[in-house]
Amino acid sequence: MKTNINQPRVYLNKINENWIVDRFRREWYTHNRSFSTKNIYRSELIWLIAPWNWQNVKPRQLTERKVLCTVHHIDEDKFDTAESNNFFKRDNYVDEYHVVSQKTASQVAALTKKKITSIPFWINTKIWFEISDKKLIKEKYKFSKHDYLVGSFQRDSEGLNPTQPKLSKGPDRFIEILLDIKKTNKNLHVVLTGLRRDYVISQLSKNNIKYSYFKMVDFKVMNDLYNCLDLYIVSSRYEGGPQAILECGVTKTPIISTDVGIAAEILSSESIFDMNNFHKALPNVDYAYNNSIKYEMENTYKIYKKMMKEVYEN
Repeated sequence: MKTNINQPRVYLNKINENWIVDRFRREWYTHNRSFSTKNIYRSELIWLIAPWNWQNVKPRQLTERKVLCTVHHIDEDKFDTAESNNFFKRDNYVDEYHVVSQKTASQVAALTKKKITSIPFWINTKIWFEISDKKLIKEKYKFSKHDYLVGSFQRDSEGLNPTQPKLSKGPDRFIEILLDIKKTNKNLHVVLTGLRRDYVISQLSKNNIKYSYFKMVDFKVMNDLYNCLDLYIVSSRYEGGPQAILECGVTKTPIISTDVGIAAEILSSESIFDMNNFHKALPNVDYAYNNSIKYEMENTYKIYKKMMKEVYEN
């Protein structure tokens, strides 16, 4: 057992996909410099925070160091023979697994006997926080005071064919819910951010649903947008925590979600829906806030550090 190092130096594998995992990697290196390194040769532990890129790390580096692998989610509709073979090939190098929800832990446990630790990703409360003056924010972004603002900030289309919905994220379900809301609320106004929103935008236009699209925005703008929403909807079938659940939680944005990722660990049961009862789902902002704030960045880093030390020593 290795006990000489108080805290192993960790190397996070690279992503460069302009995705949320890039942000987690940047935040980790910014706030945990004393025991992190961007030079793999100086590391004692490799964190495959982007497991799909694991083959960009040389096998020798993986065999000479302890390896912690994060599995964000498993899309069961796409977990074919090729995906399965890739998992088991990578598993030969992995010492322990990290997942961001208990649901993913159950999926990974069916594939490996190695230790699995479930810890959601941290939430940076310097970026995501409640703003009390909702009226001022609506005016800032030129929303009407009468608008009923419903948000969705995650991509909805496939990469190779942006006109096709990414069904794991449930954009078709999102549209179905909006059409139901539209029946009783003529002031419905949808707020979108991010890339690959082609499918939802086409469906909103087709169904004459008013929307505003902020393609790429910084954190300040996105925090503003969370704070002016009347409702955020997560309609995913499989994917993600998603991190929007924690971001809504700490900004006290009303949110309802399907039972994916960390939803059941953060949201009240009354806020979780399926497509048979979505019209009955009710946000509970205080419940979501109290559970989300537990994963404030500094506190959660301590839990991650403990996990990494145990991976190294075992």
